[in-house]
Amino acid sequence: MSTSFIRDDKAVLSISDNEVAEARTFISDVEQANGSRPTAGSAGITVALETGASVEMPAGLTALISQVLDLVARGCTVTVGSVPNEVTTTVAARMLDISRPTLVKLIREGRIPAHKVGSHTRLKTADVLSHRDSQRAEQRAAFDDLRAFEDDLHLPES
Repeated sequence: MSTSFIRDDKAVLSISDNEVAEARTFISDVEQANGSRPTAGSAGITVALETGASVEMPAGLTALISQVLDLVARGCTVTVGSVPNEVTTTVAARMLDISRPTLVKLIREGRIPAHKVGSHTRLKTADVLSHRDSQRAEQRAAFDDLRAFEDDLHLPES
């Protein structure tokens, strides 16, 4: 059984091996009943209550639950929390795993949009995450190019 620890407005939920197995079984049952693996937003979730009534879960929440179930079934650690709409340069730099001066340089170059609130620079969280995703995509492409180049050279594997 999972255990939880709640402090202030943060909660940590520890998931047991049994719950991982149950998530896998549930996903498999849904696959068999639906004919395909559940994906975010692909199917609604209806909750049947003991009173006999049923309630349909909103699509956005269904997508979230589907993603959490998939991660739990894979044995991943899941942290659910809210993300502010705007972040400071210090927080944004941490999100991007770069130094604050490097982030400020990217802002000055116009590679990441930012705005001033008084004398402080703020960034939209969506812009920071978008930049992070594009950086990761560029890194993956560069790695794929390197692997293709190695394959073309017919280098022996180490």
